[in-house]
Amino acid sequence: MNKVIVKVTGEQKDASGDVSRIEMTAMGEHYFRNGKHYIVYEDTSLVEGAAASTMLKVTADSLTLSRRGAVEQEQRFAPQHESRSRYRTPFGDLDLCVATQRLDIVYGAVSGRIDVAYDMHINGEWQSANELHIEVAADASELQKLN
Repeated sequence: MNKVIVKVTGEQKDASGDVSRIEMTAMGEHYFRNGKHYIVYEDTSLVEGAAASTMLKVTADSLTLSRRGAVEQEQRFAPQHESRSRYRTPFGDLDLCVATQRLDIVYGAVSGRIDVAYDMHINGEWQSANELHIEVAADASELQKLN
């Protein structure tokens, strides 16, 4: 496993045009198995005072985001694909559907960049247009190992 720095920025635009943004940086781990990149980190931006173990599974043409802990969910992003799942929160469960509009993945041995644009529906109702930008970079302590 390689130590990595994960930077996530997101933008969400609702029906009234209001835009909200998130930004998060976390230390994580990366490994490569069976042609897939796996990035694991703790996300503390979802529920105040709690964390969710987050795993990104990255292939050449898809991204799967799985969370366990403060919230539980799994979303799969692939070009022109809809993914349905149950989003479990401390406040109740929601039916979630994401419709991927665009997915751009550029990934090297350990580091990479993922951009995804998608529409989100909650309990069957359109909620927002979203953009997610994820950067994964090898931690400075790992660079000696990689060279």
